[in-house]
Amino acid sequence: MAGTSVIGIQQKIILETIRGTDLGEWKVLILDGGSRKLVDGVVGEDEILGLNVTNIEQIEERRPMNKEMDAVYLLSPLPHILDCLMADLERRRYRRTFLVWTALLPLELQNRLDRSAMAKQQIVYTNVLNVDYYPRESHLITLRDPWSFPTLFHPACNHLVRQHMEELAQKIVSICVSLGEYPTIRYYNPRQPSHEASILCSHLARFVQTQLDQHAKYNTDFPPVSSRPRGVLIIADRSLDLFAPLLHEFTYQAMVHDLLPLTEGDKVYYKPAASQAGKVEKDKDQEIGEKDSIWVKYRHLHMKDLLDELVKDFNAFKAQNPQFADSENPATINSIKDMLAGLPKFQQGKEAYSLHLSMTQDAMNVFQERRLADIASVEQSLATGLDEEYKKPKNLADQVIRLLDDDAIEFSDRLRLIIQYLLYRDGLLPTDIQKLLAHARLPAQDSEAIYNLELLGAHVNRALKDSKPAATYQFGKREAQAPSSNESGLSRFEPALKVVLEDHCRGALDEAIFPFTKPHLDAAEGLMGQEPVSQASLRSAKPTWARTRPSTTEPRQRIMVFMAGGATYSESRACYEVSQSLNKDVYLATTHMLTPSLYLRQVGDLSVDRRRLDLPADRPKPRAPDHLFEKEMPAPPPPTSSYKPQAPVESMQQMRINDDSAHQKSINGVHQQQSSQSQSASSTGGRFTKDRDKDREGEKKKKKHNFFSSKK
Repeated sequence: MAGTSVIGIQQKIILETIRGTDLGEWKVLILDGGSRKLVDGVVGEDEILGLNVTNIEQIEERRPMNKEMDAVYLLSPLPHILDCLMADLERRRYRRTFLVWTALLPLELQNRLDRSAMAKQQIVYTNVLNVDYYPRESHLITLRDPWSFPTLFHPACNHLVRQHMEELAQKIVSICVSLGEYPTIRYYNPRQPSHEASILCSHLARFVQTQLDQHAKYNTDFPPVSSRPRGVLIIADRSLDLFAPLLHEFTYQAMVHDLLPLTEGDKVYYKPAASQAGKVEKDKDQEIGEKDSIWVKYRHLHMKDLLDELVKDFNAFKAQNPQFADSENPATINSIKDMLAGLPKFQQGKEAYSLHLSMTQDAMNVFQERRLADIASVEQSLATGLDEEYKKPKNLADQVIRLLDDDAIEFSDRLRLIIQYLLYRDGLLPTDIQKLLAHARLPAQDSEAIYNLELLGAHVNRALKDSKPAATYQFGKREAQAPSSNESGLSRFEPALKVVLEDHCRGALDEAIFPFTKPHLDAAEGLMGQEPVSQASLRSAKPTWARTRPSTTEPRQRIMVFMAGGATYSESRACYEVSQSLNKDVYLATTHMLTPSLYLRQVGDLSVDRRRLDLPADRPKPRAPDHLFEKEMPAPPPPTSSYKPQAPVESMQQMRINDDSAHQKSINGVHQQQSSQSQSASSTGGRFTKDRDKDREGEKKKKKHNFFSSKK
């Protein structure tokens, strides 16, 4: 799937845009804090400097004037960034300006730019890239916006939701435009909703549809003509699946993000434990990402198989590098040359294997210490409604209480168990909830996470005689199947998103739960499943009766999923698995990636005072730095001095006199030298004669004080 990697697609867009400004002259690339993160995520600095770029600068920082050089601005469409740009134009900091926005500039900011006479004079090129998103993996995109969760679900943020959804819609459109897709849109419409945010997906889907239609209206080359079947965009939110963020997942990527202390920011790092520090570079955070081929190969593999595969691959790696194996044969010149030539690659590969062996061992140690096998067995029964023999489970309440009473179970795992049991029962009596909390001995504030689940559509409290029927599975519940020989009993659960994708591709996804934004136009085409109509001209499209199953050589249909409020690593894995099994390209985009600990913290915060959330909307608006508007100080005049240099001839004469005087002192009394010195001094004037007389007087004083004599 390398050719369809969203990382490569965004990288190509950025580099081709910079290359398009190349008029055979050198230029400066100007970024802001936001656009720099976008560029650094997919493009190396050397790749940019190879495009006739002399330097990469940041617009908020102090920069020298460079009126002889052109500048390419790649900027975020924000008010304070436009202020920075206008300050540069006011000073004419660069010769000509090539202006590129990462996303569409808001209308009021565009009008301000259009009214500027300075902008008209200096800007020679303008473009909008639609790259305002962060590819994390080849088919995983995040917006790096963890504040989206409280904005969408916190009751005190209702007045922020519309503006936030418009911003989300613009970013979703940017993803579609980058992929060259004008998709049909389906959205999650929960059956019998009980929470206020149940209409979130329908509103977001209509915002996206409106902006996509506008983009197609004003860009006649969108979508590009292609033989690829028309794509599909599925919009859902976190309420789609409340189990997925809570279960212990035992595939490699999900497990290490859940159990190990990874450092997550623009990139993901891991520092091995002290016991493992000798195997990798000590006290150094190791990056985990797409450049790590071992990580990419094994991140979705179950941990029960991973350790064996890593050891097998490492032995094969050593066999491919026999020059580094211990040998009793004496080293020769040629063998040493071979070793030196392969040393960097071997060392890099050795460190990579050591890192992943260390991570695997650390994760398994936590697995044993926290008794996760016992916990996961109960969790799987709660999430699937079936035991390990695929029968209705018995005595689940007793099993849950036994684990809550166990001192070896961590408090966070106890809270996850209680919530899963509540979801399994579709609500509990308030007294039963209090009993479970008492067994778990949880802090009082942890109960907030339980009751706040109502804001995501969960039924928390149930009356003693509640006539409400038990919750039913909304996406066509799979029939019970006998476990396969290679399936782990601790990984029977599949995220709801995987079922949604499979049902959609089979044409069996319920339109009542996932309706289309344009049912009269898109429904027939979207329900074709494996036989969607091409997004090329309808006149050139082949009739559907002539189609066969898509071959592996034909362009694959793209399915884009947007999960508002955060997605899990199990859902990311599910998208890759559907891509492989159903010959599709499934891209998962989300506001941010969730781990169980982050999810519980964010759900618990839904009842705190909004002022404690530190939302970006509540912070002071960023401003352009003051130094951009400071007047430049005039250049200081050249330094002046009252010192008057002596004539060169006179200086040379003086040097000769001083040298001769020193020589005279050393030999002390040679008359010929004194005569010669006297003649030279007399030819240069009385001033030098006085200097010579002073030297002689000093010489006599030294003799009186026996400076040159020794006492016997």
